[in-house]
Amino acid sequence: MKRLKLYILVFCLALSIPLAYLILQTYKGMVIEEIDQLRYFADTLFNQIEDELAVIIIEEENRAVDEYNYTISTPGSSTDMQRSPLSYAPKKPFILGYLQNNPDGSFQTPLLDKHQSLDAKQTLFLSQLRETNRIFNHKRFTGTDRITPTPAPLIAQTKAQKESRFSNRYLKTKRPSPPKSYLGRKAQRVETITEQQALNLGQAEPSVEGKKRRTAAAGKLPSALAPMSAADVLEEEAPSEAFASGPRKRLQKQFKDEDALTYNEHKGSSTNRLSIEVAPLQSVYIADERVYIFRRIMINHQIYRQGFILNVQAFLAYLMERYFENQPMADFARFELNAYNQQKSFAAIDAGANSELPRFVHTRTFPKPFAFLNARISSDSIPAVPGRSTLMIMLGVLGSIIVLGMVSIYHSVRAVVDLSERRSRFVSSVTHELKTPLTNIRMYVEMLEQGIARNHEREQEYFQVLGSESTRLSHLIHNVLELSKLEKRQRHLNLCIGDLSDVVLEVQSSMQAHLQQEGFTLQVNRQIHQPFKYDREAMIQILINLIENSIKFGRKATQKQIALTIKQAAEKVILQLSDTGPGIPRTELKKIFDDFYRVDSPLTRATGGTGIGLALVKKLVVAMGGRVKAANNADAGCTITITLPFAITIKKGPPAGPL
Repeated sequence: MKRLKLYILVFCLALSIPLAYLILQTYKGMVIEEIDQLRYFADTLFNQIEDELAVIIIEEENRAVDEYNYTISTPGSSTDMQRSPLSYAPKKPFILGYLQNNPDGSFQTPLLDKHQSLDAKQTLFLSQLRETNRIFNHKRFTGTDRITPTPAPLIAQTKAQKESRFSNRYLKTKRPSPPKSYLGRKAQRVETITEQQALNLGQAEPSVEGKKRRTAAAGKLPSALAPMSAADVLEEEAPSEAFASGPRKRLQKQFKDEDALTYNEHKGSSTNRLSIEVAPLQSVYIADERVYIFRRIMINHQIYRQGFILNVQAFLAYLMERYFENQPMADFARFELNAYNQQKSFAAIDAGANSELPRFVHTRTFPKPFAFLNARISSDSIPAVPGRSTLMIMLGVLGSIIVLGMVSIYHSVRAVVDLSERRSRFVSSVTHELKTPLTNIRMYVEMLEQGIARNHEREQEYFQVLGSESTRLSHLIHNVLELSKLEKRQRHLNLCIGDLSDVVLEVQSSMQAHLQQEGFTLQVNRQIHQPFKYDREAMIQILINLIENSIKFGRKATQKQIALTIKQAAEKVILQLSDTGPGIPRTELKKIFDDFYRVDSPLTRATGGTGIGLALVKKLVVAMGGRVKAANNADAGCTITITLPFAITIKKGPPAGPL
């Protein structure tokens, strides 16, 4: 058994190692696929936002240069004027307004007509634009009119992320395309405009007529009540002569060197068309979550800056609501949008599930001119792929089957080994049981031959011993033959109808001498009145084996009584044989009917035996369709209960024919 246990242990280890490796690799593959899928959909979300930003930039790049004035020239006419498309309120809620910064530092906006009177709301809006323009002029002068976004934090890739194979399954990624560095047109370009467009471009410069109108209006009304026009406010913003002659020239030279913007007359064009150079859009942080996204236009050595003012916090809220809040991803992932300038965040928004210890983090900093915008998706729990649960269940079932199989094999082999050991002990016991009566028979025969028995009474005593030993020997041989027939299914049932009265008489007659010799009394209580089918020889064998078993183990009992009760219950016949012996250990009650099994105790070792008596009882009872069980009595001894049906059904095949 020790060698068997060692073999099974080695086999289990040899099987469990590849199985564990398979499970580990499968689990790692599932994790990699789950991370890849989440990264793929995170990139899809980032790409959708990037496409939205690109649409905004392309729309701004395609605007005509004179659209930043309230009126523009009608296409095909040099005199007719029409409202600029930008003169209407912005459709996008995150755009505060449009602004053109002129070469001399002044500004204009297409949202207000220069000649219209302003109410309080319009005056406030225009003052905000003026403040924005003032800050922008200061940044131009100090050279800080650039946003320097904080780079996205470096996220250490996990081993699962490095081993990602999800995309390689469908696309070759040996040479990945570089990320976009700019949305829209990256390079500067040359465009041609009409003279009227060029004139419209510079309409915001201070005029003498505007000053006269302001003076006249101020003379007619008190200064506190004098209505101001947009032109009056714009003229208040006109730069000083020092700024126009000093810093402006330096700024023009600075941006000229930086952007290489030069004026060139378009070759081949007519004299009424001018060439301008347009630089890509860029962004500058103003204040209070505002960013000015603008382009530089150079015409006749003059630089104009045209663009829109972006309310960053409102813009982040717009992106969050449109692209994330209603997505299923919001149930398990955290989405964060941050705006950075000079390595400091000036606007942020987040939504989705809490992410304290994220297993997945994916970030992106968007291309220029939205390089100030950084997006981050993190998740503590990554959704499982559809096949993961099924695969894990099947692996669990496979592991359970293997474990149960190993346990079953172990118990089966152990049962075979135990049976082999019991057979070995049985052979030894049978040899001993056969040798003892043969020795006695030979001894008494020799005594008779030598005339040791000097009288007739002594001779009769010797003959009685010879008869008893021969009966004992015959009974043992009969048991062995019966057991062999039952195991080979060669035992045929010889059914008869009766009430066991003939069986009881036969058993009493056969066992009377043995009972008297050992000092036992046999009490029979028969309470059956309806005949039933049974095998007479089998029933005699069963009762004799049970009585002999009680006699053998009850020799040292103070009371030597054996009671046989036969009664009827419903459609069954119940036989109970009780004794007053030492009883059976509780743990052995179900094992005593096994083949060649003997309870290991000092009593059984002293009494001897073959271990086939009770096994033969069970096999004969089962052959007649019954059941047998053992139970200890409340006071002393044990009771063997046999339950037999009234009618034995003979089935075709091994169970009913030859057993």
